[in-house]
Amino acid sequence: MRSLPVRRTAAVALTAAASVVALAGPAFAHVTVNPGSAAQGGYATVNFQVPDESDTASTVKLEVNLPLDHPLASVRTMPMPGWTATVEKSKLDKPIKVHGSDVNEAVSKITWTADANTKIAPGQFGEFKLSLGPLPADADSMVFKALQTYDNGDVVRWIDEAQAGQPEPAHPAPTLKLTKAASGDGHGVTASASPAAGAHADSSDQAASNGDAKSGDGTARTLGVVGIVVGVIGTAVGVLGLRRRNSGSAS
Repeated sequence: MRSLPVRRTAAVALTAAASVVALAGPAFAHVTVNPGSAAQGGYATVNFQVPDESDTASTVKLEVNLPLDHPLASVRTMPMPGWTATVEKSKLDKPIKVHGSDVNEAVSKITWTADANTKIAPGQFGEFKLSLGPLPADADSMVFKALQTYDNGDVVRWIDEAQAGQPEPAHPAPTLKLTKAASGDGHGVTASASPAAGAHADSSDQAASNGDAKSGDGTARTLGVVGIVVGVIGTAVGVLGLRRRNSGSAS
């Protein structure tokens, strides 16, 4: 009679572990911008991380829209083997000043298109790198609405903006949080390295020294989920062993 409670305990533990994994899975599937934050007024190098969520179709195009309410004077793409980047500009209603010069247009959209034999297949992800700046000094975040196109014609629109106090939307737009610059001159840089080469649009005379810094959020989240699953399974194994020892002592 003791075996029934033991089986029930194990079943509950395994169900809980499966639920944790199922709930954690969607958090890793969004199109995101990494690192997730940068300094106001500075330059930054960011990666748009694009996972392929389909079981049968491959990703062949990514469109990223840059907000024109806070236009960026310098935008550069890093070459990605097998992909072609196209940069589109829009005229600004009000010119912005960068290093003492007026800038009348800014990049409004970048489209990466896969070559014939290059795709992001199911179970894979791609990273699309940009050098941006100067970032706005009067904003807390920048929202980059993105469209992901699959080779079967499906288009996923990552354009929903998160609202304070509300659950995360199903297709959140990649969002870069902006923080106060560490230095007093307003030109703090989140990551520093030479500006990326390749297709670019730079309206200022000074290119940023940018770098590549990856967010550890995804890794930390993954390790946390794995730890929870291992803990649940370990508890189940411990309960099974204790019940077996008790059963043996009783006999």
